[in-house]
Amino acid sequence: MSDTTTNLLLPYILAAQAQKHVTHNEALRLLDGLVQLSVLDRDLTAPPGSPADGDRYIVASGATGDWAGWDLNVAVWTDGSWLRLPPRTGWRAWIEDEGLLLVYDGAGWVGTTPDALQNMALLGLGTTADAAHPFSAKLNAALWTARTVAEGGNGDLFYTMNKEAAGDDLGLTLQSGFVTKALVGLFGSDRFRLAVSADGSSFFDGLSVDNATGIVDQPQLPRFKAYTNYDNYVGVGTWAKIGLNNTDYNDQGAFDAGTNLFTAPVDGTYLFGATLLYKVNASTSARMRGRLVLNGATEIRGSFGEISATHVTLATAIWLQTMVPLTAGDTIELQGYFRVADGYFAADHTSFWGCKVG
Repeated sequence: MSDTTTNLLLPYILAAQAQKHVTHNEALRLLDGLVQLSVLDRDLTAPPGSPADGDRYIVASGATGDWAGWDLNVAVWTDGSWLRLPPRTGWRAWIEDEGLLLVYDGAGWVGTTPDALQNMALLGLGTTADAAHPFSAKLNAALWTARTVAEGGNGDLFYTMNKEAAGDDLGLTLQSGFVTKALVGLFGSDRFRLAVSADGSSFFDGLSVDNATGIVDQPQLPRFKAYTNYDNYVGVGTWAKIGLNNTDYNDQGAFDAGTNLFTAPVDGTYLFGATLLYKVNASTSARMRGRLVLNGATEIRGSFGEISATHVTLATAIWLQTMVPLTAGDTIELQGYFRVADGYFAADHTSFWGCKVG
């Protein structure tokens, strides 16, 4: 029968042993040094100068003095001398000066954080993960950085997300108060989309990119093209708003065919253009002008045009084009004017168009 226990090597009190208290106290000293093991330091190779009773250390490699030959052992100062505790596989020690938990693996003291976490069902960082969100994190900042060449990487960093099929969804959901305000990704196809919402249920595509061609579309961009399907008569010497009662397209409903006005839905820079086609009334000596007017009162700089000399009915035309910054609610209208003789602005080919460009 051995004189010590198998794992901690605590001395047994033997039968008919004299001074049994000596063996018992030795076992207590060993237990006091080992149980709930917490050491002050693991970097010293020589004993400190004035240890306090019960101080414990993991001896660093290359030990000297009273610790010579004790590399990686636990040294305990007790009853005025150093007690050596050779570690065994599985011992755990808290390193007080580093706030670090280590374990002895049979060859050295190593960190308890595993090198790999595989096939975990749930992972919560600062919060609780669940079946709907098996990975959940509650934090104020996150960092992904590339492994450098010096660290064995290549300096690049790719964050890859994958969906099973083109008809599935893949994207980032951006929320405010857990109400979705924006979606970025591939939704129902492989076309890249950026969609926004005010309430988390109705979404509008602000940007769409065809993955086959790279062509970018802005589906919600304010834009329109309006025309008149009747001849607009205008007398001599008076600016008149052209009646444009039809639209070829009218995204965002920004043009009102009832009032013949474009109303800016948002602040921005807008590009406008117009075509004014002449139709004779009584005399082809008419002099035709056109312009775009802001808020019913101000001629927009660069939008004025005039054609003089003899006109050819249904052939003579003016083309206007200009760019202007607008504030939400500003209106733009197309006006026409005749000098010398009256006339018409012809149906179908007299048109007005515009779009937001910035």
